[in-house]
Amino acid sequence: MTGVTAGAPIRLGTRRSALAMTQSGHVARALEEVSGRPVELVQIVSEGDTNRGSLSQLGGTGVFATRLREALAAGECDLLVHSLKDLPTAQPEELEIAATPVRADARDVILTRDGTPLEQLPAGSVIGTGSPRRIAQVLRANPGLRIHDLRGNVDSRMQRVVDGELSAIVLAAAGLDRLGPETPLHYEQRDLGAWPTAAGQGALAVETRADADPELLAAIRRLDDPATRFAVTVERTVLGGIEAGCHAPVGVHARFEGDRLHVQAEVYGPDGQHVVNVALTETVSFDTPGRGYIHRQGSGNGADAADGVDQIDHARDIGDGIARRLLERGAADLVPRESPS
Repeated sequence: MTGVTAGAPIRLGTRRSALAMTQSGHVARALEEVSGRPVELVQIVSEGDTNRGSLSQLGGTGVFATRLREALAAGECDLLVHSLKDLPTAQPEELEIAATPVRADARDVILTRDGTPLEQLPAGSVIGTGSPRRIAQVLRANPGLRIHDLRGNVDSRMQRVVDGELSAIVLAAAGLDRLGPETPLHYEQRDLGAWPTAAGQGALAVETRADADPELLAAIRRLDDPATRFAVTVERTVLGGIEAGCHAPVGVHARFEGDRLHVQAEVYGPDGQHVVNVALTETVSFDTPGRGYIHRQGSGNGADAADGVDQIDHARDIGDGIARRLLERGAADLVPRESPS
């Protein structure tokens, strides 16, 4: 067991980007409230921060997580906050995702200068995004558009639209909501039923060592939201079931309306004109106290916690079933398979 000195600040490791610092700050304040201890942010530079190449060419899954996890394992910090969509589906045995707080808006947003809908942008308009999924969805919505591979922080991406270099960009609504940037650009939110986003998009993952101090683990687990954990477990199980990486052209979103779980999963060909999809609706109850947490299983879906498994086993079963149906319909022919990490 790795101990934390009583009363000492809890060290939260984070990437140094404005978005990472903002969302880590939200978790830090919540953890201070439930633990009664100060939390300090420890900035860690990842390969994804220093290598400006295309994400799809940087090894895909885990490009932002690897260095952070090394720092956590080495004791440089006590916990990490990740954007869950950036984590590989295979969870390291020595680490544990102890909480998935309430999810933010999971939608994608198209940003333009004049509010022209994506489907109505003129042929040849240049859209900035580096995500294979978003590229496929953009081209599916409007095949006449051109794609420009895009990296950089939110402000620099938006400025390229303001300056006229790009006609539009695609960003996550959750990041925009957390940062609250001032911009003259128009937002077009995409409907999750027709435009499912990345597995785990809008959700944060609070990760610590599996042998962490029990009091620290207990405090982190108080930040967990069972409905969010259930939904993202379904999504990430789908991704793992078709052996696709977290930057593959796959959109999958699970959401609750009362006790009804709605899942939309789509796998795209590179040009967006070939798609395999599965939609599912199922009743799920969260009436039993303590349910909704996950304890360590062999499936490695990347969302492991403790105390009760019935609901999470159910979530995995749903995700596995959707993955099988996608594969039966030809998904394996459309997605590059995830390499071991």
